[in-house]
Amino acid sequence: MARIVAIDYGNKRTGLAVTDPMQIIATALETVPTHTLFDRLKAYVAAEPVEAFVVGWPTNTDGTDTDTTAPVRGLIKKLKAVFPDQTVYQHDERFTSRMALQSMIAGGTSKKDRRVKGNIDMVSATIILQSFMESKN
Repeated sequence: MARIVAIDYGNKRTGLAVTDPMQIIATALETVPTHTLFDRLKAYVAAEPVEAFVVGWPTNTDGTDTDTTAPVRGLIKKLKAVFPDQTVYQHDERFTSRMALQSMIAGGTSKKDRRVKGNIDMVSATIILQSFMESKN
């Protein structure tokens, strides 16, 4: 089977997570500067079979758009154009940053490492991907 790649998009940096080839476990991949995202995704897709992308969909708690909803729409449109063979899903990302921080605390991550926003972005992408996989079952 091919992997699924999750994207926690941000204006400055973007967290990435991937499944194992059997699509059982979600693992943090890395955080990249957003302006390099498509170069990184192209390299990853060239090296690994990828079935789909899951993009964290930002909304407010009442379901309305956030400041990042429009850029994420643009990201999804570009993903579909650049990677026409992969399906692109959107998945609710509300509270993932808070959940990522809490899981880092529970996992014993040092305060210094929790302050690195890129670490939170990677964990957020992993939570988005794990949640997406659980919703499929």
